[in-house]
Amino acid sequence: MDSSEWDTRYSDKALVWSAEPNQFLVQEVADLPPGRALDVACGEGRNAIWLASRGWQATGVDFSAVAIDKARRIADERGVTATWVAADLAEWTPAAESFDLVIIFYLQLPADQRRKIHQQMAAALAPGGTMLVVGHDAQNLADGYGGPQDPAVLFGVEDLSADLSALHILKAEQVRRAVHADDGDKWAIDALVRAVHP
Repeated sequence: MDSSEWDTRYSDKALVWSAEPNQFLVQEVADLPPGRALDVACGEGRNAIWLASRGWQATGVDFSAVAIDKARRIADERGVTATWVAADLAEWTPAAESFDLVIIFYLQLPADQRRKIHQQMAAALAPGGTMLVVGHDAQNLADGYGGPQDPAVLFGVEDLSADLSALHILKAEQVRRAVHADDGDKWAIDALVRAVHP
């Protein structure tokens, strides 16, 4: 999908995603001291807003201007301050070693694009900083629920670990996530990698 398709998708609903932060974000970073955080492909900003509410200097970037406008409005409504950037990740690169936390959730791209963006974002980590990447695992296509149906944009923990080989991998796991569907609860299968800048 291109940015105009995502603009339309974000325009059609009050919220495309939940207003609550991703469960893996809460589990993995709740114990980290606040610093400078970058939420890559932030959508409507739920994760950046949660981080900002916990004292982080949060920046959210997304290529959908509609999503960024919604994120800004939601943050204002919640009395939270964050920086919002409307930019295509193929053309936008953060400053080197400028963030203490970089998160990428469900950015599903073909392998060459994914690898390039993951490595660019890893380079934005300050020494000692944490990077957390979560996305739909390739196994989700056969054994999980929802998510992209194009195998070219799916990956496993081995792929993420290879993308982030310049970092020290702390956790590389396939994880299950409950999804509430119209016909009952289902399970999605995700890949999660947490790494630190050595």
